[in-house]
Amino acid sequence: MRCAASLIGLIALWLMTPTGYSVGVHAQDEERPRLSVKPTGDFEITGAAEDASWQKTEWTVLRRRQADGHPYDTRFKMLHSPTGVYFLMEGTDRKLTASMNDDFLDLWNEDVFEVFLWTDERYPMYFEYEISPLNHELPIMVPNFGGQFLGWRPWHYERDRLTQKATITMGGPKTPNASIQGWRAEFFIPYTLLKPLQNVPPAPGMRWRANFYRMDYDEGKRTQWEWARVGESFHQYEKFGELLFVDR
Repeated sequence: MRCAASLIGLIALWLMTPTGYSVGVHAQDEERPRLSVKPTGDFEITGAAEDASWQKTEWTVLRRRQADGHPYDTRFKMLHSPTGVYFLMEGTDRKLTASMNDDFLDLWNEDVFEVFLWTDERYPMYFEYEISPLNHELPIMVPNFGGQFLGWRPWHYERDRLTQKATITMGGPKTPNASIQGWRAEFFIPYTLLKPLQNVPPAPGMRWRANFYRMDYDEGKRTQWEWARVGESFHQYEKFGELLFVDR
């Protein structure tokens, strides 16, 4: 493995064009980027990013890994609550290159957003989450010993261990191969799903390591994006960025 909806609520959040955003976002220049994760109360996941907490949170951009790749922009936000962590990822696009119609498939072979959470640097184990434009997911725990890794599916994946997720497309329908202008994923990962990882839940002042990725396959060509710079494999966890959990 290489990596591993509702209507738009507030139009003002988007201001998007097919190949770029008309508003600025926070760029990351460091070798190990750092992000302060603000707190929030729990809220409903709709895909429209309607909760006021999102509007108070700055966007962070992902870097395109291939200079000659698709000229799309990708950005994300993250929040933490008493029960889990919230994510908002979105990117410009021209085609919805996704057809897989179930969860726990090899979603990284089509258009996808990805989040890797390494909560404790003492142990070579992290959580990987992937979500497709069609709102299918791949949540797995990954033990990584010397570059040897294989994800394990959650057991008793039900009730308070379930994620919450929603995706929407802009400028076109949410159907395979549709012409679109971009897509968004809003999702929530409960702390109960991250067991037995350590340093969960995070207290204010605590630090996790993490990375954020995107894959796009328009026109049969693969383009990748990343937050922290890694090499050929997305699983080079030693190079992940740093999340600092703050209390305000």
